[in-house]
Amino acid sequence: MKKQKGFSLIELLIVVAIILIIAAIAIPNLLRSRMAANESSAVGSLRTINTAEVTYATAYPANGFAAGLGNLGGAAPCGPATAATACLIDEVLSVTAIKSGYTFTAVGAGAAPIVAYTATAVPVIVGSSGQRAFFTDQSGVIRYDTTGAGATAASPAL
Repeated sequence: MKKQKGFSLIELLIVVAIILIIAAIAIPNLLRSRMAANESSAVGSLRTINTAEVTYATAYPANGFAAGLGNLGGAAPCGPATAATACLIDEVLSVTAIKSGYTFTAVGAGAAPIVAYTATAVPVIVGSSGQRAFFTDQSGVIRYDTTGAGATAASPAL
């Protein structure tokens, strides 16, 4: 009598069930980690926008702050720098305004010279690409809103 080699169907089903249980535990943690990474990227991008706005206002004092994101960056390859395309931020942030699951806006307030601006980062899909919305202005303080709807100057600071 020959001995059979291999696994029985029951053994294979048990292994598949164990793998599914491990996946059910791991996938929610992976999604939370991705949202946290997207939120960190959004905060970093807002800090970049703050720095670019100050640099822009210094380089083009007649304009003050930039009127929009497009003025801070430009399409690749960017150059030479002008008030219309200062090449201070990357083209992903300045042209498409969507980066790491967040949509960005930056708007200067008033006429030239612009003395105030607001910048926001809102999740593309609340609860999937990020949970919190972020806001900053010429003060440089980054604020957040836990609902993801949109932070304002009255929101809590990070």
